[in-house]
Amino acid sequence: MLRRFEERRHAVHVKAGTGAERDRCGTRAGHQYSLLGYLGSNSSSVIVEPYMITLTDSSDGFPTFQHDALEHLYMLEGVVEYRHVDTVYRMEPGDSLFFEADAPHGPEHLV
Repeated sequence: MLRRFEERRHAVHVKAGTGAERDRCGTRAGHQYSLLGYLGSNSSSVIVEPYMITLTDSSDGFPTFQHDALEHLYMLEGVVEYRHVDTVYRMEPGDSLFFEADAPHGPEHLV
């Protein structure tokens, strides 16, 4: 059991406003992606890439995404109708949605 305490553990600290801007599938539609951290090689073998995604009125039509991963959405501000397969969820501040991303999903309507 002591061996576990000796294993190297990683932490990523990103100061407010300093997340690296990244191009992702939705970038073409005007979505802004700020990478908030990254844990790749770790003891759980799970790769984690948290992003803050910004949608605005100037964002183009919203595409449908489908890819390998798990996604967790947490709504900070505004309201968006977000589709996962055949269900549309009205996401408001404080709401979250966790799902398997290999099913069709994406924002439907920015309210």
